[in-house]
Amino acid sequence: MIDHLTLTVTDVARTRAFYEKALAPLGYAVQMEFEGYFGLGPPGKPAFWIKDGPMPQTPMHIAFIAADRAAVDAFHAAALAAGGRDDGAPGIRAHYHPHYYGAFVIDPEGHPIEAVCHRAPGAVKASSKASAKAKAKPRVKAKPKPVKKKKAAPARGKKKARGKK
Repeated sequence: MIDHLTLTVTDVARTRAFYEKALAPLGYAVQMEFEGYFGLGPPGKPAFWIKDGPMPQTPMHIAFIAADRAAVDAFHAAALAAGGRDDGAPGIRAHYHPHYYGAFVIDPEGHPIEAVCHRAPGAVKASSKASAKAKAKPRVKAKPKPVKKKKAAPARGKKKARGKK
């Protein structure tokens, strides 16, 4: 699972326009922005950051989680419409595993990006009741152990000779 990552690009405005459109079908939008960089992600969680700077020597492959296969298809179409180049149409990639459904696009800066769904067709996430029950369990915090303060060690160093210059 990715918490966040940062992609350095040479044209922030062009890249922002691309990712805003390409990632909309996955539920990502700009969540935070500062001068020279911005963060996209689901509501309240900027997980994918874009910043201005020199292009790294090697393009970075980035795969985004898609909720289902329809979202993978929508990502691919949106990314192409936003100016990306096709690098692999939506479909099963059985060489990864039997339910790996992904689509691949090259972004305007040359980075290969992907949307992937790992679930079988018709598979649903764990029931919302089960996840709500798990969230409702109180978390027990460990009590911090008291920290004993140590006496400062005497300073070590050269002693000044007294009386002689």
